[in-house]
Amino acid sequence: MSAPLIPLKPAEVAERIAKRGARLIDIREPDEFRRRHVPGALSRPLSALEAAGLKVEPAGEVIFTCKSGMRTAANCERLANSVDGPALVLEGGVDAWAAAGLPIAEDKKQPIEIMRQVQIAAGGLVLAGVALGLLAHPAFFGLSAFVGAGLAFAGLTGFCGMARLLALAPWNRAARV
Repeated sequence: MSAPLIPLKPAEVAERIAKRGARLIDIREPDEFRRRHVPGALSRPLSALEAAGLKVEPAGEVIFTCKSGMRTAANCERLANSVDGPALVLEGGVDAWAAAGLPIAEDKKQPIEIMRQVQIAAGGLVLAGVALGLLAHPAFFGLSAFVGAGLAFAGLTGFCGMARLLALAPWNRAARV
């Protein structure tokens, strides 16, 4: 059974940060964090949480966040096990924080997140394969099958070749400098 995360409204989180010195821990990947985050939040990607640790005062209050709250909810046991006290979470994530009119650090010059780039590229390739298969030659359906197989492989193994290729794209390399 997973430990519950205690949800806090954005205004409550802002107050705890200001008055109690609570630390807001953003569990999204670095590319997501660079594009948009709560000012002062610490980036501690979920993918490296156990290996890197939180690196915050153990006695301090820790509040977790992600984009919408779905990732924190899906990983509540891991997050709860990483803190000594109660496991707190920003309800609705960074999206709810922004919707509440609280300050956001946003850099629209950063590329969109790698996984969104994968979704765009994979979707475009599948659509192209289907369209070309219908309009030009049925062999183009193989493109859609190839992309589907790649996505299934990525889901089963955790290795996404398309994400690796996109990470090498000039717009993504420039953001890492």
